[in-house]
Amino acid sequence: MKRLITLIALIAFHTSSASATELKVTEADYGQTKNGEAVTEFTLTNENGVTAKLINYGATLTSLLVPDRDGKFDDVVLGYDDIKGFESDPIFSGCIVGRFANRISDAKFTIDDKEYKLAANFAGGHHLHGGEVGFNARVWKAKAITREKAVGVSFTLISKDGEEGYPGRLNVRVAYTLNNRNQLAINYTATTTKTTHVNLTQHSYFNLAGHDSGNVHGHVVKLNCEHYLPVDEHGVPTGEIASVEGTPFDFRKATRIAKQVDEGRYDHCYVLSKTRPEEVTLLARVVEPKSGRVMIVATDQPGVQFYTSIHMKEVAGRNGATYNTNQALCLETQHFPDTPNKPNFPSTLLKPGETFQSRTVHTFNVLPKK
Repeated sequence: MKRLITLIALIAFHTSSASATELKVTEADYGQTKNGEAVTEFTLTNENGVTAKLINYGATLTSLLVPDRDGKFDDVVLGYDDIKGFESDPIFSGCIVGRFANRISDAKFTIDDKEYKLAANFAGGHHLHGGEVGFNARVWKAKAITREKAVGVSFTLISKDGEEGYPGRLNVRVAYTLNNRNQLAINYTATTTKTTHVNLTQHSYFNLAGHDSGNVHGHVVKLNCEHYLPVDEHGVPTGEIASVEGTPFDFRKATRIAKQVDEGRYDHCYVLSKTRPEEVTLLARVVEPKSGRVMIVATDQPGVQFYTSIHMKEVAGRNGATYNTNQALCLETQHFPDTPNKPNFPSTLLKPGETFQSRTVHTFNVLPKK
């Protein structure tokens, strides 16, 4: 763990500027939901000018400004102009997804011989991203975090026993923090009153050339993953854990998405190659060659849903932008989809007295100038 943090710190860059900003967090009103709930926007800024904006609706990352190799800042995540955009969002942009991210087959599972039926809110009668009103569509409690070396926001939420069909009262905390090494970290914890299934993720869409710059075919991706999960026509894992060798899903070497995109439609869970299951491990390196921006992702989760927005069509985004197929990529760190119905997958069961914990770190830097 310490070696990983040291490695990421070494590759993180420090943008010099005559008007360097300070490490700070500020709050502002972001309007109200259609139900009249107040929404607050939090702005995190580090001394390099990297700026992350978050709202307590869905514990959502709405904007992320990072510099390119020439010091020009662009917003590298997809988003909307206001709360109305996020409430009507069809793509889960930037939000926290739960109680169970991804798919659960036939919208049901069994715990201790008792069957629990969930909302069948996805094609084929399956369950997706926590149901009809998942964590993405809830207003969370929020509190600013101010530390010597990081600023952030702590979001908390209570999911009632039986909500969307899940057993147990779930207490959830998600904390985003930004430091001066250009690391945006996301830490999750959850406890329950009854045995239940938990699988949380963060659903940002990244385009390192800028959210409105077109498709991500030119992005170069490297994944520390030797296996992936084949799926059926509805994206539900078959139960097989397959090698990426000789398939379009092989990103073990840095590969342009354009080289593979004609052969592979990317909406699959990859298996992170790691020796210690609970250790934060380097997962991915994404490079946008023209801007020189680099994003490095590390996580303690066993899998990542690699999604290149293949289902996105004419979504009206921020500042008049229109988002289309392959507009961005997601690296949704998580447990495997449909784990409640796949006994060969790492368990997602959470019992009373236990604490679910997860950590993912995004580090941003740039390639050297040409």
